[in-house]
Amino acid sequence: MTSKEEPKYQTPPTCDLLSLLLKNRRPTGAVNEVWPNLYIGDAAAARDKTLLAKLEITHVVNAADGPQHIDTGPGFYADASILYHGVEAPDCKDFDLSPFFSETADFIHGSLPFVRARKVLVHCARGISRSAALTLAFLMIKERLTLVEAVEVVCRHRNILPNVGFLKQLRELDSSLFT
Repeated sequence: MTSKEEPKYQTPPTCDLLSLLLKNRRPTGAVNEVWPNLYIGDAAAARDKTLLAKLEITHVVNAADGPQHIDTGPGFYADASILYHGVEAPDCKDFDLSPFFSETADFIHGSLPFVRARKVLVHCARGISRSAALTLAFLMIKERLTLVEAVEVVCRHRNILPNVGFLKQLRELDSSLFT
């Protein structure tokens, strides 16, 4: 009796990830639920407190925090009872976003409920690169999805395209977690 081993997972090359990210694109709105109670959105959605209240958002991750980016901060949301986590990150292929993967994943994980009472918005300027990279990292670290699985899950609900530097960092995270 021979046992057939499953092939070992390998992190795909960047070109394959880009193909996956660009496959089956369709129009997406300013904010989309990409995982239960987890949303990705743009700056306009993050500043629209009426929309956030309608979506019942209780936590916000700003992946473009700071005065040179989208300067909302915890004070901006104080009257809305929204907890805030800021990551001051430019959307630049040379910026190392990876030091923020674990702390942001911890914030999101701690914010997501065991019951449907809390919802998290992760945003940046356009809701495509920085916020997507941090969301993918969360799904990999806390939900134990491979990078490919995380991309597939998010792309079912929103068009995303992390810059090539962030993709490289996500590939490194994927390799460290799954190979």
